[in-house]
Amino acid sequence: MPLPTVAIIGRPNVGKSTLFNRLVGKRLALVDDQPGVTRDRREGDANLLGLEFRVIDTAGYEDEDAATLPGRMRAQTEAAVRDADVSLFLIDARAGVVPLDEEIARWLRSTDKPVIVMANKAEGKAGESGVLEAMALGFGDPIPFSAEHGDGQVDLFEALLPHVDRDEEDADEEDPDSPDAILKLAIVGRPNAGKSTLINRLLEEDRLITGPEAGITRDSIAIDWLWDDFEGNKRPVRLIDTAGMRKRARVEEKLEKLSVADALRAIDFAEVVVLLLDATRGLEVQDLKIADRVLQEGRALIIALNKWDVAENASSLFNGVKGALDEGLAQVKGVPLLTVSAVTGKGLDTLMKVAFETREAWSRRVSTGQLNRWFEKAIEANPPPAPGGKRIKPRYVTQNKSRPPSFVLFGTRVDLLPVSYQRYLINSLRREFDFGAVPVRLTLRAPKNPFDKDRS
Repeated sequence: MPLPTVAIIGRPNVGKSTLFNRLVGKRLALVDDQPGVTRDRREGDANLLGLEFRVIDTAGYEDEDAATLPGRMRAQTEAAVRDADVSLFLIDARAGVVPLDEEIARWLRSTDKPVIVMANKAEGKAGESGVLEAMALGFGDPIPFSAEHGDGQVDLFEALLPHVDRDEEDADEEDPDSPDAILKLAIVGRPNAGKSTLINRLLEEDRLITGPEAGITRDSIAIDWLWDDFEGNKRPVRLIDTAGMRKRARVEEKLEKLSVADALRAIDFAEVVVLLLDATRGLEVQDLKIADRVLQEGRALIIALNKWDVAENASSLFNGVKGALDEGLAQVKGVPLLTVSAVTGKGLDTLMKVAFETREAWSRRVSTGQLNRWFEKAIEANPPPAPGGKRIKPRYVTQNKSRPPSFVLFGTRVDLLPVSYQRYLINSLRREFDFGAVPVRLTLRAPKNPFDKDRS
């Protein structure tokens, strides 16, 4: 399903391209004080506090004959609005509402498309009167904003959310629980842990070269495969074999550096990552570094002890590795730890079952209603502290994305919440909504009132 589309509309030189660059996170559109720099529609993928959509930068709207260049530019702008799900109507807060703004407003009302008015360049007192004037345009309360400095992003997020947040029922083809959704599963680990052997065993063919020598695999190899889940379903999987990752200090050859970089890109591409350990060697510091990298990238992690068929003192080995993981991966407790044998096939069906279950948790969405019922109970059970005597007032929480589950907490001074309290909220979220050990991210947003110079 294509991303929702947002068009940026306004007269020349109100900051449309600056806003476009701000939303896409790159200087894609040319920006200059001279009006009329933008002529053609420019599109880019935007990310606003985790909210993803397609944004269109348009030429400045001018009331000129259709045959002229400004007229043809206006036709491009009108086409952008027809194709968009919602329009951001920018005015210059310092200049206030001018006759051309009123003309644009009349045209936008005739389109029957949702419109959000943004009073750009609202930083400082010079823009206050323009913000008030923009209310008369008839599109509700304007958003005071500064595309140059990024002020007002929280308010823009809240205004856009009802228009561009995807309804999961309308995105069946992207439902990770659908039998047609391919599980992107990367196998990573130190050299000679048995990654290629494990994939060959799953495929039941010698698809990848294996041997006793470490470092045989150089490129990340992706192989599509169907896993039989023993319930009559053939579940599609994209298996990704990667090069072994040694300590950085021991990586000297240029080719190996490229191979490790390729393996890191495979982690970025994957949904679930299996960190394969050699049970005959136990857990090493490098394994923890790889695991931490996976979690930092927001991927779901499973740890598998390979060569379990030849492991000695199995029970004490398992408990020792489990304890070391709990201590070394303090940010996520309870990462699945499985025992497998790539040679005999022991535990591989369990590994695949857990991989699909882990992706389900990693992709889970929670409704705002459920979240805030949990939130009220969590706040009541453990009220937030008041650092420096300043009271923190959390208002509500919403999930802005999944894969990994990510949440935004809004409220007064929530940016002052100590790390320990944030950890309390995240752990409570995990328990309440059964996220298990997948990464859960919490962003704090304290909206600013442009007319309130004293937040205390």
